[in-house]
Amino acid sequence: MEYIKQYLGEATEVINNINVNSIEALVKNLTQLRENEGRLFFIGVGGSAGNAAHAVNDFRKIAGIEAYAPTDNVSELSARTNDNGWHTVFVDWLKGSRLNSKDAIFVLSVGGGNAEKNISSNIVHALDYAKKVGTKILGIVGKDGGYTAKLADSCVIVPTVNDATITPHAESFQAVIWHLIVSHPEMKVSEMKWESMK
Repeated sequence: MEYIKQYLGEATEVINNINVNSIEALVKNLTQLRENEGRLFFIGVGGSAGNAAHAVNDFRKIAGIEAYAPTDNVSELSARTNDNGWHTVFVDWLKGSRLNSKDAIFVLSVGGGNAEKNISSNIVHALDYAKKVGTKILGIVGKDGGYTAKLADSCVIVPTVNDATITPHAESFQAVIWHLIVSHPEMKVSEMKWESMK
């Protein structure tokens, strides 16, 4: 019982310390992306890859934004990993998708990538390419935000309140924040099923 209370207390602390201005900046960038008919590419690994798949659904269905996640295609992902290495999977996928300056990359990650420590190098290479072609970079990341926070046009950093629960809080709050965004009055274009039932 003590751990449950502690964990939920930490979640409350995360909510109280999130920078709401950074969430608002994401909303503004995404509204502009939709107005410009740009595409949204979610990239993440591990639990964040699972979140990316869910987010694609919500941004397409609720917010009316053309969205994709490279990790949704296991055949292509594993072929690229096998042939060219894990570090290339996102950047090569984005090149094949003809990523351009109208589009945006949306990183979901605990650490945000770190070139020096070779952590999430696939995210690092994708972000370098995005900068090269003038693509906006957005993110929801944990810890200090890593490489994503350094390069992003707008990025929410999930506050660290306990070093022992960085990953579960970061991945949980990715979902909390993107659900906030797609249900935001400036973003939502389609009614959700249960909310539409009287």
